[in-house]
Amino acid sequence: MENLVATLTNTQFLVAVLAAVAAAAVVFSIGATFFSGGSQMRQRIRRVALEREKMRAEEMARLRGGSGSTDQQTRTIRQAAGRDYMKNVVERFSLEKAFMDDSTAEKLSRAGYRGQAAMTTYLFLRFVTPVALFVIAFAYLSLVVFADKPLWLNAVYALGIGLIGAYLPSVLLKNQTVKRQKSIKRSWPDALDLVLLCVEAGMSVEHALKRVAKEIGAQSIELSEEMTLTTAELSFLEDRTRAFENLGRRTGLDNVKSVMQALIQAERHGTSVGSALRVMAEEGREARMMEAEKKAASLPPMLTVPLIVFFLPVLFIIILSPAMIRVFANSFINGGG
Repeated sequence: MENLVATLTNTQFLVAVLAAVAAAAVVFSIGATFFSGGSQMRQRIRRVALEREKMRAEEMARLRGGSGSTDQQTRTIRQAAGRDYMKNVVERFSLEKAFMDDSTAEKLSRAGYRGQAAMTTYLFLRFVTPVALFVIAFAYLSLVVFADKPLWLNAVYALGIGLIGAYLPSVLLKNQTVKRQKSIKRSWPDALDLVLLCVEAGMSVEHALKRVAKEIGAQSIELSEEMTLTTAELSFLEDRTRAFENLGRRTGLDNVKSVMQALIQAERHGTSVGSALRVMAEEGREARMMEAEKKAASLPPMLTVPLIVFFLPVLFIIILSPAMIRVFANSFINGGG
């Protein structure tokens, strides 16, 4: 026992333990960064592959006349029944007047949810989520966590959780919008270059967007959907400029809106579409380079905290350990003498 206590209080042992812990923390922090980045990349590639297979299956089913299996038809019937139930709740409680404004449809379209069914689901969740969270929280707090507390106190806590749940659908919608815009923004410069190549090769804007929508689907499903929808709008809308305006409004990105404005001006004044796209493509590449330089310039401030927390303690231990060992050894010799 005395040997164990002496070992634990030994200065050299403590210095070695601290150095090992600091080195392990450095290795773990660096390794976790690489492993998390690789796993995210693999998950994103897997999601893109699954989405492509889903789109291909839907397109094949549409070309075959909409014939599907019994399970698919059953799921469709169940989904329709669920939407009817939500629609009845929305109409009965007049949720459109309570939760819907002029920008709600635009927010849903930016998140990738279109149509009246998406609007009904969103309004239904805005109404049901706080009530459901209040009931669940009140039951859990009263029966498990605070069983000895008064019911009114548990009700107050559950009411706070319910108020938080009132904003939960909006937060989730905002999160989905940010993810979708990030995917579109990352792939938009490449798509614009491809559109420029197709237009300069002699294609029309409609055929160029249709071709690029197929090619860019491997990189961004969201951008492929938006460009496909724009191609469809160009084919049936009387005013072609509305299709370009709708694309900029659905994405909500400034670089997409600027390109659409250039196409609208070229459409109205009869100028060269290729020249406008060439200028916008050059500006897009410059913007991408500036963003990369901005990220590179922000690395030193981001690395300051890891350097202070992980690298500097190890460096101090390595530098000061020989001197400390010598000082303690001399003091031990002098004290023993």
